[in-house]
Amino acid sequence: MDKIVIKGLRIFAYHGVNPEEKEKGQPFVLDITLYKDLSLPGATDDLNDTVNYSRVAKTATRVMLAQKDDLIERAASRVAEAVLAEFPVREVTVRLKKPRAPIAGDFEYVAVEITRRAPEAVV
Repeated sequence: MDKIVIKGLRIFAYHGVNPEEKEKGQPFVLDITLYKDLSLPGATDDLNDTVNYSRVAKTATRVMLAQKDDLIERAASRVAEAVLAEFPVREVTVRLKKPRAPIAGDFEYVAVEITRRAPEAVV
């Protein structure tokens, strides 16, 4: 399956179980993979035949800022649901990274990765 990848989308948002995470906020990083047959836009060179990744990034940002979730699992799910609802893709994978998670130790980030599929009738 063909795919479009948005890697490293940085969004400052307010998710976390601890009150200070919702008050002060922190950076989050999203990798979004859209699964779609790209043979038509490959042939036509027409933006209308593909998924506008700029619009996908705006949707992800809007969703991340719309509410303050306790869990990054919920935030990632909301991003995936919005992408499926707004764009003609068969499947979407969202990896949501939290580089400043409040845990002890030396780490690059904590992340969740979810994959959601559109109903077959939609695509």
